[in-house]
Amino acid sequence: MPTRTIDLHLKNLPAKPGVYIFKDSQHKVIYVGKANNLRNRVRSYFSTAPTLPSKHLRLVSKIASIESIVTNTEQEALILECNLIKKHRPSYNVRLKDDKTFPYLKIDLNSDWPCVRITRRLQKDGAKYFGPFASAGSLRMTLRSVKKIFPFRSCNKTISGNELKPCLEYHINRCLGPCIGAASKEEYNKAIQQVIMFLEGKQETVIQELKQAMAKASQELKFEKAALIRDQIQAIQQVIEGQKIAITVRGDQDIAALAQIKDIAYVEIFSVRNGKLLGREHFILEGISDEMPSHIITSFIKQYYSEASSIPPLILLQHPVEEPVVISHWLSKLRGTQVKLRIPRQGAKKQLLDMIVKNAQQGFELYQARQSTNIAAAITLEELKHRLNLPRAPLRIESYDISNIRGNTAVGSMVVFEKGAPRRAHYRRFKIKSISGIDDYAMMQEILRRRFERFAKTEDKWGITPDLVLIDGGKGHLNAALTVMNAMGLNQIPVASLAKENEEVFVPDKLRPVDIPQTSAALYLLQRVRDEAHRFALGYHQRLRQKGSTASALDSIPGIGPKRKKMLLRKFRSVQGIKEASLDELADTQGMSLKLAAKVKEYL
Repeated sequence: MPTRTIDLHLKNLPAKPGVYIFKDSQHKVIYVGKANNLRNRVRSYFSTAPTLPSKHLRLVSKIASIESIVTNTEQEALILECNLIKKHRPSYNVRLKDDKTFPYLKIDLNSDWPCVRITRRLQKDGAKYFGPFASAGSLRMTLRSVKKIFPFRSCNKTISGNELKPCLEYHINRCLGPCIGAASKEEYNKAIQQVIMFLEGKQETVIQELKQAMAKASQELKFEKAALIRDQIQAIQQVIEGQKIAITVRGDQDIAALAQIKDIAYVEIFSVRNGKLLGREHFILEGISDEMPSHIITSFIKQYYSEASSIPPLILLQHPVEEPVVISHWLSKLRGTQVKLRIPRQGAKKQLLDMIVKNAQQGFELYQARQSTNIAAAITLEELKHRLNLPRAPLRIESYDISNIRGNTAVGSMVVFEKGAPRRAHYRRFKIKSISGIDDYAMMQEILRRRFERFAKTEDKWGITPDLVLIDGGKGHLNAALTVMNAMGLNQIPVASLAKENEEVFVPDKLRPVDIPQTSAALYLLQRVRDEAHRFALGYHQRLRQKGSTASALDSIPGIGPKRKKMLLRKFRSVQGIKEASLDELADTQGMSLKLAAKVKEYL
């Protein structure tokens, strides 16, 4: 039943459009809604009808206070509702997962020399925006593809045209080189306009312009420039071929479909421009428990298109939206021309929608599989935290190993696992520099010292604090590592060792190994990390040994450089084969002469 405060608010609600806000006893916003008639809509929540949904009943039981904001129109209420949901993330609203600010591609047309940048702020500043994209990863892939085709600058330097030397991008035809005056503003802006048309799906128009430019360059006998433009055209044609879809549709349209289970929905949205698939993204929606598909897709449409940089004239949907007239008018106002919402029943558009529904179902299954893997990893890390008595779950584990044969060509490895999975970009190799002879303890101390000296001086990958340092070895290796860590003032970083013989785990201040069952997932993770460090170190050691076996015999011969050495080894297979070959056979090798052959025989 409503409290006295709520009852008073219900009596004074106006019969006007606006937004209502429900708060709990902690004054936290738990639901935001919009209404054409605030009085009727809010009072409906407190109806005594027995058929109300369970989510509705749970929401009402949490309401401690109500606020309302009157607007002039229902469309204004819709916009305000979107903004308030984004701001407060109410637990009973359907909302986009993580509520992060989505990334966009931005081309600042107000700049004299525009760049194509990634941004998370959509502003009305005269710039051209493309997006939103579901993740920065998918956006970077798009940016890399565009950069391979169009030679725009990616630097931040002030363009004066007086630079003496261009950067590498100019030499590999990825920039027009305005910094050295190699391109005028007109030429550069033409390239930027082609980028915009390409991203808008107008690739055929770009190709026509490039063909004209190629013909002009040929007529002026600028054949190198014509060849570069030809390569651009071919790259765009490859993109067009990859964007073709099996089902032929005309015009510009977005198609959205969803798959849902329990409290999560997965929405797949395809963007088709000029009959080509320009892009596809997927989004996760939370708070959908007991909600109908029509309400879920309505919430998605409002939140997605409130931040979209462009809206097509047609949006195809799997389910009908609530209040289609209001939403259609709102979208039309954002676009500037009419926007239609349709549920196709037959023909090519229905076939296209069916394809995207299948994509949404498959994508959701993959998402669930990944989530299950993440949950299993989280449970394993929590077990590891408990077994080793760590201050927190070891989200980042660094493991170290030494590889050498009787002290020769000694190397060390550092591998990194984050959230139970390898982070190969953070792997590092070490050549042992200060230790001669066989002393694994001293070698381990050297690589730890070198690694954590970098830790104290930088904020890049070296500057990340590990949650656990794992040493390959027994109690002696652990103590050697602790000596270095304590000397460097890093005793707050947990250290453990894993011995191969009996798969025993040692930690500081304990004489006996830690009690971890052989079937434990936590022990299996430590073994995986340790074995990866061993593999990485061994592979590096083998490569150095192979390199050294040929370097000692051939690299000391005057006139025999890397290319001739490669040719000799390719023909004779080994240094011994070169040694046994005749003078004529050596001289007959590519790059060799009789004089050089005699020198090789003399030295070998």
